[in-house]
Amino acid sequence: MERSLSGSSCSSSFVKLYLSSNPEDSVVERRALRENVFPKLREHCRHTLGLDIRVIDPYESSDPSRWPDQKTRQQLIEECRESSTGPFLLALLGHQYGPARLPAQVEVAEYQLLLQQGQRAGVSTHEMERAYLRDENTIPPSYCLRPPQTHTHCPQQAEVKEEEEELMKVFQTAVPLCVQEGLMTPERAHSYYRSALDADLRFALENRPSSDITSRCLVYVHKIINAKGQREEKEQINSHPQSECATSDQDPVMMKPTDEHLLSQLCDNFLPDLITSCQLLVYTTTTECDHRHGYTSARRRGYAESLCQQVYSDLLGLLDSNIILGQRSRLDDALSREQEDLCTVLSRLYDIIRPEEEEVRAYMEQGERQCPLVVTGGPCTGKTVLLAHCARQTKSWLTDRDPVVIPYFSNLSINPSPKHLLSSLCYQIAQSYRRPSGLTLSPGHTPSTKEYSPNTGFYLSPASNLDPNHEPSAGGHVPNSNLTLPNLDPSHYPNPNPMPDPDASPKDHCFKPDLTLPQLKEHLSSLLSHLPSPTQPLALILDGLDQTENNYGPQIIECLPSPLPPNVKLILTVSSNRAHVLQAIKLHYPQCDPPPCMSLDSVCVERRESVSGLEERRECVCVDRRGYVCVQLCSVDRKQHVRTLASLLSDSGRRVTSGQQALVNQALTSCSLTLYMRLLHIHTSLWSSDSEVTASSLPDSVHSSISALLDHLEQKHGSCLVGRALSYLTLSRTGLTEAELTDLLSSDDEVLAEHVRQGESPPSKLRVPQVDVERLLLDLRRFLIRRMVAGTQVLFWVSRHFGLVVGKRYLGTRKVRKEIHSEVADYFNGQWAYGSAKPLPINKESGPNKATTAVSATAQMKIYIDRQPPSQPFVFKSLDPSTSSSKEVSPVNLRKIIELPYHLRESDRWEELVRGLMMSLKFHQAMVRAGLLGDLVAMLEEEGSPQLPLSRERALLASILKSSACLLRSSPLELPMVMETRLLPYLGVYPELEGYVRQVGQEERERGRGVGVVLCPAPSTVPSFQCLQSDARTKETFVTEAAGTECGVVAEIKGDGSAWIWKAPWRDVVELSLSLGQNKLKFVGVKGSGRFILFSTYCNKLFLWDVTGPETLLEVKDPLKTEFELEGFVTCKKKLCVWWKGESFVSVFDTSNEPLTHFQCQNCVTCLVCSSNGCYMYCGQEKGTVAIFDISTSSLLGSCSNPNHNAIISVMLCEKGKMACVDITGNITLWNVSAKTQPPSLVKECFSGDTATKVLNTDYSDEMDMLLVCEAHQIALWDTCEWELWDQFVAPQGRAFTQAVLAQDGHLFLALLDDCPLVMVWRIRTGECVLSLDTGSNTEPLTLLKMASHLILSVTHNGCLTLWDSEIIYAAGAAPKMRSGVIEVVVELMGDQFYTTDGSETVWRWSSQAGIPDANFLHDGPVEKLCLSPDSRHLVTLSAGEIYIWQTETGQNTFRISGSRATDILVTPNSNFGVSVSNTGPTRVWKLANGAIVCQIHLYLADAQVSPESTFLIGCRGGDLLAASLWSGSLSKRFSSAACPEQVVAFHTLQEHPDFVVVMTASAAVYTWKVTEETVCRHFQIPYTFHCQPQVFQMSSDGSYALLSTDNDVITFLDLSQARLCSVKAEGPVFKAFLDKTGCYAAYISHPATRANGCVCDLHAKPVLTVVRLEDGGRVGKLCLCKNPMSLVVCEQRRVIVGFEDGSVGVYSISDLMMNGGGSVRCRENRIFWEKQGDGAPMRWLPIAIPNITWN
Repeated sequence: MERSLSGSSCSSSFVKLYLSSNPEDSVVERRALRENVFPKLREHCRHTLGLDIRVIDPYESSDPSRWPDQKTRQQLIEECRESSTGPFLLALLGHQYGPARLPAQVEVAEYQLLLQQGQRAGVSTHEMERAYLRDENTIPPSYCLRPPQTHTHCPQQAEVKEEEEELMKVFQTAVPLCVQEGLMTPERAHSYYRSALDADLRFALENRPSSDITSRCLVYVHKIINAKGQREEKEQINSHPQSECATSDQDPVMMKPTDEHLLSQLCDNFLPDLITSCQLLVYTTTTECDHRHGYTSARRRGYAESLCQQVYSDLLGLLDSNIILGQRSRLDDALSREQEDLCTVLSRLYDIIRPEEEEVRAYMEQGERQCPLVVTGGPCTGKTVLLAHCARQTKSWLTDRDPVVIPYFSNLSINPSPKHLLSSLCYQIAQSYRRPSGLTLSPGHTPSTKEYSPNTGFYLSPASNLDPNHEPSAGGHVPNSNLTLPNLDPSHYPNPNPMPDPDASPKDHCFKPDLTLPQLKEHLSSLLSHLPSPTQPLALILDGLDQTENNYGPQIIECLPSPLPPNVKLILTVSSNRAHVLQAIKLHYPQCDPPPCMSLDSVCVERRESVSGLEERRECVCVDRRGYVCVQLCSVDRKQHVRTLASLLSDSGRRVTSGQQALVNQALTSCSLTLYMRLLHIHTSLWSSDSEVTASSLPDSVHSSISALLDHLEQKHGSCLVGRALSYLTLSRTGLTEAELTDLLSSDDEVLAEHVRQGESPPSKLRVPQVDVERLLLDLRRFLIRRMVAGTQVLFWVSRHFGLVVGKRYLGTRKVRKEIHSEVADYFNGQWAYGSAKPLPINKESGPNKATTAVSATAQMKIYIDRQPPSQPFVFKSLDPSTSSSKEVSPVNLRKIIELPYHLRESDRWEELVRGLMMSLKFHQAMVRAGLLGDLVAMLEEEGSPQLPLSRERALLASILKSSACLLRSSPLELPMVMETRLLPYLGVYPELEGYVRQVGQEERERGRGVGVVLCPAPSTVPSFQCLQSDARTKETFVTEAAGTECGVVAEIKGDGSAWIWKAPWRDVVELSLSLGQNKLKFVGVKGSGRFILFSTYCNKLFLWDVTGPETLLEVKDPLKTEFELEGFVTCKKKLCVWWKGESFVSVFDTSNEPLTHFQCQNCVTCLVCSSNGCYMYCGQEKGTVAIFDISTSSLLGSCSNPNHNAIISVMLCEKGKMACVDITGNITLWNVSAKTQPPSLVKECFSGDTATKVLNTDYSDEMDMLLVCEAHQIALWDTCEWELWDQFVAPQGRAFTQAVLAQDGHLFLALLDDCPLVMVWRIRTGECVLSLDTGSNTEPLTLLKMASHLILSVTHNGCLTLWDSEIIYAAGAAPKMRSGVIEVVVELMGDQFYTTDGSETVWRWSSQAGIPDANFLHDGPVEKLCLSPDSRHLVTLSAGEIYIWQTETGQNTFRISGSRATDILVTPNSNFGVSVSNTGPTRVWKLANGAIVCQIHLYLADAQVSPESTFLIGCRGGDLLAASLWSGSLSKRFSSAACPEQVVAFHTLQEHPDFVVVMTASAAVYTWKVTEETVCRHFQIPYTFHCQPQVFQMSSDGSYALLSTDNDVITFLDLSQARLCSVKAEGPVFKAFLDKTGCYAAYISHPATRANGCVCDLHAKPVLTVVRLEDGGRVGKLCLCKNPMSLVVCEQRRVIVGFEDGSVGVYSISDLMMNGGGSVRCRENRIFWEKQGDGAPMRWLPIAIPNITWN
């Protein structure tokens, strides 16, 4: 949630307090506030309000020479008033008034008057004349106090203080005389008497509007009675002789007001008046002291403690009353608004009217131009400021229209990448046309929950101006009704074409956080084509494209539409020295139609500017057929700069003499840049009228001026403070807040050492005074400007040249930069927070160790000091439990997630970056909740730096985040649940992710409740590392061929002759474009081998690309081939062996494109392989021949032929000198080729047995000694050790294989089927098809490519690329699951094991600890029922009408009973007897130990249950409830016989109350029936609006809760203990519900209602498991199941077991600290072993061959 200001016009993101006090009378109080209150208050504001707070104490330093003067204090007060959100003044008034301070400046007339009066009074004015210097450069001319010298020794400071007291005596003598003679007003005289405290308070509060005082100021007055003890009074009397004391007969006018009188005026008159008029908050405390001891130190400490409590409480109250809770916008929205804020800030710098402004205006006003405007000029010429100003003026120019103006300053963006820029533009365009257009958003703007997302390019508004059926608001843009607008709702495809893509996958409906650059380009083009109109045109202003990092400018320009759509204006700025960007613009906009007034070739628009009144300067703005308008920004006239400089000096109360002005004019003539003029203003404002200024005194350039400014700052503030502060500001990613800068300087040992006085022991808590930083920032205020970044005001340089100079001056080495980055990283990581003291190196001999002093290690010691930095959590949480808000409103620490990754990267802390951030759940949560899911995915997928470890783990996390983007965008708090369920199946593959899963458990424990995963079910989908769609321009063109390299580069050739390159990490696509003369080459084929790719064109040219080298193509020429069709090539060492379709020779080239030789074969070459040493080449040919060549000698060594003379399609070189050849029919011949001097000898011949089909492809694994041969109707696997047929897999009926490859060391193979968009996965050991892989497209895959590192790539016909890790595929395929859906689950009493059945012949027993099935119980028929004895010793199953009794410990089938005709089976609670219920015969009671029948019950009892004491079988018959004896079989009890004639619809026994049965009748009445006594008690009448569903009726064991119904999305419970009905609203229709027998919880599975606009992703479309607490109906937690369930059970151990349709089982834990003070224990370590033991088969227990018991 975000806070908005109430009652104040401020909109900053911080609270800035000025602490006003008498420094001599408040040392203890101020220290106590600094150490105890302000840090605590800051933490509260950051965590609860989302604001930072800082307090400026002007007297924080113990060195009075560091205290600011009155002018600086007033500037600080004004700064606090203007920028603080809420309160800005905190004042402490004690019993001492404080001394008056020397005036820093006295006007000439008044100074001379005071001087004369002092001399007349006989006072020596020599010191006064020496201390003050006349300065004619002040306005008005004044005498200025000379700056004091910096003193470091106490005696010298004492001398300075004594001199100041002498000077004050002169003023205090002369001022009353002036008043007496009427030369000075009493009001003016008081300014010489007032203390600094009085002056500050009057400046802050006097003559101010009420809004500046009410609820913004706090004043604490401490009145002390008997402050001075008797001893102190005597000493004071003795020190003031009677002659010096005022007598009663003296004229009051002549007397200086006493301190007591002035303090009384302040406290008793001034402040009370403000209380009455402005509701000023003043708190007065009176302390009466013992008259003997006075105000002691103990009393002062006591007051300081009470003051701390009061200040903290009052400031919290002020903040809570001023800050109201508002909707917190997402960070993506804040990042888009930052450009508008930047435009506002930069436009304020436009103080020189530029003639080019008129050219920009003319371009804006002419609607017929469909070409961009390019503003060029040299560095610092003001291009950015001009366009910011023009952006603000556009609405006033186009009064007859309602333009939408979107500025974007790319070089000032926190993310300069093209994707971010395009996303932001799309977002701002959509937002601007959804609201009343204007450059800035209103402060209260709250984005709706459905908006255009910059991460996806989707429109998320169901009813916007883009909807033709939506009625626009008044004044809104009404689209042309005949215009077909793109479907931009997220429930449709992200493709902005008007019609959806028929080949798109259904999952394309889903939110996608990783849109590619071509997709964003397409979105932008669609927006610009459809939204702007003649009445509401669009103006895009893109500045700084030539200054972006990584030279992104040309790439961004290529993404802009060319030509521009109607009603769109585009303005670009380019520096004159950036020729490559100008060239990119020329190429992208080759031609446009000139205005009617221009010629067809070129036009010169004349611009005239008056220079001196006698002449005019003429310049041209050229528009030519290149396609853009060019405005050259020229230099500013010197006279304009002179006038502006004079105005700036006047505003600051300064001017220059005529002689100095001549030098200024000369300097402005040599450098006419506006920035130089602003820097010159700083230099000249430091001149006094008698300053010796020469031509060499003025710097002659911008950089030298900046250096001179830094020299001045170092002299004034200290070189260490200035250097480090500016270094931190320059190296920050987005700028720093003032509070962050102070924190960093306080953590800097070199800076903090300057604030430790030599000879003194530093305190345990120490910081750099905030006032020191504020004074430095005041001096830089014209060049450090505040901007909003992610909702926070930060400081940034107004010009990049400041960063350049600072970098050269202070950051000259990589080591220094890394040190600064590392310090900032430590700060944002919170390393020294929470009271962690940081060591400060100290020189034992001379005090704090300075960086400039070489101190040996033995001479150093470390003092640990708490620097009091704030905590840096990823998500702020309220520190007050009573006011803690829910996690939904906890603000994210945006500063940390923006800055920390950058500084870790720049400081080369790669391990910390990956393991501490990229693999951190808390960091992921913060990014997702901030709306930066796309940025998080991009960070995880980053492969640019080789230092980034764990690439596969990061790729898996990114894949899960992308697949869950829909849910996470709407429900970011579900991230832990999503990551846990998706990661657990793969922990065996990626053990590095176990720490991430442990963080999920820790998150759940912190939350105190939730549903966790104990046993993860078999995954229904396999996450792909990447899934990339084809470029929109070629989406209708199918891929004809694809090839890959071992380096991860893939090339595609499409039917239109275009070639596309996908580079690792498969995020960017580049079209390969080659030209021959004026014609663009079209490609026809591509092959890959090793690190090379070979392209062939329609014009019979070959181009070779080494993907590891430079991105250049080398043409390969064969003089024997002028027309050809490339069949394939193989790389061997530095040679390329190429064979051609239909040709009988092989061309061998050197990689340097020098043809070596041709190798002639007998028949057409069909395949080729080279030996590992590169010496020999084996050529397979038609008619079954294989030729062996020596490459080095170009000689034929021998040949061999298959007996059947079928064409060879594959040749493999095996161990021990063997060569295997596969022919077109699948036959294999094995040859011995070890002796190169002898002809090959036939070793073995293997026949496939089918000559009708042809082999499609082969795949050989030498590691597993396995060969796969794929044919259309079958896949054969050969053991290459013995060369025997191992197994065959037949294609599904009606389908045919098109390709197959081995995976995961031969454990799996992947196959493509015709007309199937999926990739099918077979498990070789079991022969089962275990998985289907989604390719992200509805079109059939073209090919599968095996990449390096176990990666497999699928290329579909429409160009979609999908990448999987084969180890993940294996882990998913090896997960245990039954053949069909799990229809029943029974659990042991202790929960260690459970049994499942899927209706087949097998019952599985699962181990909860190991997470795998450890035993299978086989039957001769399908299992219908299963029942477990309460002691868990016997498992009773019903299969094909026969009863099986199993010993669970041994797995022995002890009895097999036939003839029972049973439809249900039960086991008594004492575990001694079994009951077989039959509706066609008698119900039998029999002994489990031997199967002997005890009795028979001849009446069928429906829904039968055994009483808890194992005495009765209770069931329904004919609407009545009967109880039959289990000993005799007789019906001994009847519910209706107890005077209750109603029909029974449901009942349930109570385990904890064995004599009672809860009965539900048809009239919805609830009874208890005591069976033994046959008594009935009516308890509750359910209202007629509710009804009971007998099929779902359940009871807790103690009878406190009953589950009545699951009607659609409402679950109804009956609370019998309180006789009330309770309902739970589910998220959708309830599929199944289960009541916990303990009466604590209920679990239910619901199908989600239609959400996310029809999204069909797993997390939105699949069922959800939810657990609720029955006591209060609170939700404990929920979990997306991602597959369809069939059965549900809740165990007493707080476990939930779910059986799924695909035969897998999931076990989930319930954690809830509210129940019994604890939660379940979850065994995380054991859940991963089933993946590693997946190939180990469970024990198989066979049944007795024939029944050993038969019942008649």
